[in-house]
Amino acid sequence: MIHSPGHPEAGFPVLSLNMGSSSLKFSFYLLRPQQETLRADGEVERIGLSDGRVRARRGGTVVEDREGDFSDHRDAIKTIFDILERLELPKPAAAGHRIVHGGPGHAAPARIDANLLGTLRRLVPFAPLHLPAGIQVIEAVAHHFPELPQVGCFDTAFHRGMPETAQRLPLGRGLWDEGVRRYGFHGLSYEYIISELGESSRGRVIIAHLGNGASMAAVRNREPMDTSMGFTPAGGFMMGTRSGDLDPGVITFLMTEKGYDAAALDSLLNRESGLLGVSGISPDMKTLMEKRSVDPHADLAVRMFCYQVRKQIGAYAAALGGLDTLVFTGGIGEHAAAVRSEICEGLDFLGIGIDRERNGRHEETISGSQSRCRVRVIPAKEDLMIARHTRSVVANG
Repeated sequence: MIHSPGHPEAGFPVLSLNMGSSSLKFSFYLLRPQQETLRADGEVERIGLSDGRVRARRGGTVVEDREGDFSDHRDAIKTIFDILERLELPKPAAAGHRIVHGGPGHAAPARIDANLLGTLRRLVPFAPLHLPAGIQVIEAVAHHFPELPQVGCFDTAFHRGMPETAQRLPLGRGLWDEGVRRYGFHGLSYEYIISELGESSRGRVIIAHLGNGASMAAVRNREPMDTSMGFTPAGGFMMGTRSGDLDPGVITFLMTEKGYDAAALDSLLNRESGLLGVSGISPDMKTLMEKRSVDPHADLAVRMFCYQVRKQIGAYAAALGGLDTLVFTGGIGEHAAAVRSEICEGLDFLGIGIDRERNGRHEETISGSQSRCRVRVIPAKEDLMIARHTRSVVANG
């Protein structure tokens, strides 16, 4: 029997929407006081391209997997609504959105209204690949469910509590006043990890969110101290297709000597660099690990990635004054045991020791019994964090 959202047995049904520049992930949760149930989830990929794809799962079972053309994110959300209707799920009580950038003014989730939409439109230059599509999705949800409350969950909000020394860029004060600063991203992932750590989060914690996009956060007593991404998600250490931090002189050289304009630079730094640029093969870590024994470029890309992550751990241990817990999350962090092991090589001076068998089995704790620093693997659940925030904002009016 399908209950209405108001029925006490139904809990609070929430539609979580996680928008990428060319993708849209969804999760449908029923939230009860002592139980959080994922009823359905899926994704629409390669939006705006000719070879798009939609997948949907219910209870872990694939119920839809087909190709399709999705001209924009409005098409994608309409497809998701059709899937939810076919699955006979209850109407959501609210929809929560991952908003990639909240600018300097948003340090907490917020109810989406006309004022917030206006703010997001003004913030488009801060995230031109993501915010226009995000606004499309918000408007499409409002068109389909005119009375449905919607909540914006900002991926930058977690880091707004960092000390000013970590947020500031070494530029003129006027640019700081105009919002040019280090924002950090993956904040929803970090929030979820902190909630899962419980009392362990009250120490000195480094969280490595390693996926196609990758970043790291230093946290002390549940408070953010520093993070690797900066003004945009292109900063920090190298990623799947993103360069990470560069000498600014490289940018001016490419502009003055090689004729790069803003569009060419954006393509180079965000789509043609990182693991893909170094290997010349693929941005996918699994593919590179399979080929590194026969392809020196693949091997170099993997070694550079592990070196840069290892170096960042050392820097953040210094910022925290030591290290009690190291957490791996994200696609690479959760599934690539060999990468985790290689990253941790040589970090015994920080008390980090990996148990090879535990690591190979992807156990929740992969550090050895003699390791002073506990090393853990925790799956990222940004969609659940969005659902929790959405319920909280709506419940508090």
